[in-house]
Amino acid sequence: MKAVVGAVALLSSSIYAQQPGSLTPENHPALSSQECTKSGCTTQQTAVVMDSNWRWTHHLSDATNCYTGNSWDRSACPDPVSCAKNCALDGCDYPGTYGVRASGNELTIGFVTHGPYSTNIGSRLYMMESNGQAYKKYKLKNREFTFDVDVSQLPCGLNGALYFVDMEADGGAAAHPGNKAGAKFGTGYCDAQCPHDIKFINGEANINNWTPDPTDPNSGKGQYGSCCAEMDIWEANSMSAAVTPHVCDHNGQYRCSGTECGDGANRYGGLCDKDGCDFNSWRMGNKTFIGAGSQFDVNTQQKMTVVTQFITRDNTDTGDLVEIKRIYKQNGRVIQNSMSTNLRGTQFNSVTDAFCTAQKTLFGDNNAFIKKGGLKKMGDAMNEGMVLVMSLWDDHEAHMLWLDSNYPTNASAATPGVARGPCPITGGVPADVERDHPNANVKFSNIKFGAIGSTF
Repeated sequence: MKAVVGAVALLSSSIYAQQPGSLTPENHPALSSQECTKSGCTTQQTAVVMDSNWRWTHHLSDATNCYTGNSWDRSACPDPVSCAKNCALDGCDYPGTYGVRASGNELTIGFVTHGPYSTNIGSRLYMMESNGQAYKKYKLKNREFTFDVDVSQLPCGLNGALYFVDMEADGGAAAHPGNKAGAKFGTGYCDAQCPHDIKFINGEANINNWTPDPTDPNSGKGQYGSCCAEMDIWEANSMSAAVTPHVCDHNGQYRCSGTECGDGANRYGGLCDKDGCDFNSWRMGNKTFIGAGSQFDVNTQQKMTVVTQFITRDNTDTGDLVEIKRIYKQNGRVIQNSMSTNLRGTQFNSVTDAFCTAQKTLFGDNNAFIKKGGLKKMGDAMNEGMVLVMSLWDDHEAHMLWLDSNYPTNASAATPGVARGPCPITGGVPADVERDHPNANVKFSNIKFGAIGSTF
């Protein structure tokens, strides 16, 4: 998951730091959630924290930026270790600067927010334990995760995402002494794309070989990436939606460099399965299941409940993961996920290893998901618990066409697997989306986690 932040005067949001700052108080917005058993649900006093990618980093001694636009201040950052020592990560004005509002059990993430010092684009947030010092870990095997979502204000080119990543509960603070900010300040992010735009990884600044992004004035890429398994429960806008597991060779967060990051032409030679095994109803042949309007089985113009069940082989918490099942509820109706209609032979409405093999074979895609262990490996990453992420972002690299349009754009839409949604291939350009839809937002609410069959 990649996110971007607009240009700023003093406060540069698209940055990371490892020292805790004190110029702006950090108060995590309360967002209650529920844990459920067959006998009922109990409310948890959880909260959310802003990813450090959106925070102001400044010299530890004053308010001078350590990173402005997409460039480092080399006086504070002559080398990776010194930079981590010299720069502080500050607190957030969640509604004023970032357009993030939490009320009761509902979280609203705004798209373009004109704050006092910056124009902010989207956000990425993590669920916190009630103590405010650690991310909440969810052990998903033999459980279901349920939430309500409103994507009615998300056009083509945007992604209101809810997913899990295999990052450390403390943000990596214990393992890496250079990281003094920890989970309280949203550090330690990783995902299956092994992102290079993270400014601090493993308690050191990612300044070596730093190259500014030519399409994004606030972002760049360094030598290292941060890899871990990723379970995309919900990547969606009002036009399309996908559920996608991504596995990696390593469990937990891992700092990659060189070929192990799987960059460019070496996409399938890295540690992680960047493609994943996606179930997108439109891509699987059903173009009337989910979309904007009453003619769809699931109408994205109205709030919906999304249920994801993680089924193990022996229906125990320790069994191997064998199926990821999706169910919707809307207007009092329970709606089973759509069946695939374009596979030869057996049709599927859930993610299994057999589904992934059939899909990859039909689409002619590299089956890195199965090669790296498939659902069993995804389940292995879940054993120690995964961190819940909620975000809203636009896409400088592929304009979100992989989610809601035809991708790759030079292939015929009639080729199986190319059509992923109804959006035009000319859409999703960040500058256009930010100009035309600044008030876009996503709302997540009523988060529940528990025994299968207990949350809806």
